[in-house]
Amino acid sequence: MFIEYIFLFKYYIFCFIISLLLFSISFFFIYQSNNDFEKISPYECGFSPFSDSRAKFEVKFYLVGILFIIFDLELTFLFPWFLIVIEKMTLFNGIGMFIFILLLLLGFIYELINGALDW
Repeated sequence: MFIEYIFLFKYYIFCFIISLLLFSISFFFIYQSNNDFEKISPYECGFSPFSDSRAKFEVKFYLVGILFIIFDLELTFLFPWFLIVIEKMTLFNGIGMFIFILLLLLGFIYELINGALDW
């Protein structure tokens, strides 16, 4: 019964050995023994940074990023849906697609009214 899985087990063992081998080889290539101050400094351009690198960003940058992800996902859902439905378009499929696009449009209008995209 488990004879069919022997090949899969050998494959996993082979992949594990290869990954350990590559990891150990990369450790020897990357290891640096002489670290001086200039090499480990965050900037190697010759001067110290002007301000703290942990400066706070405005929330609008994050908000625009999240809105981009949300409204970009609509294409991820709509494009395959359209390619599948185009062959067998029915009234039920058309109404479902219309409701989905309408909800996205209402969400976009809500964001515009609240000023989330105003700079």
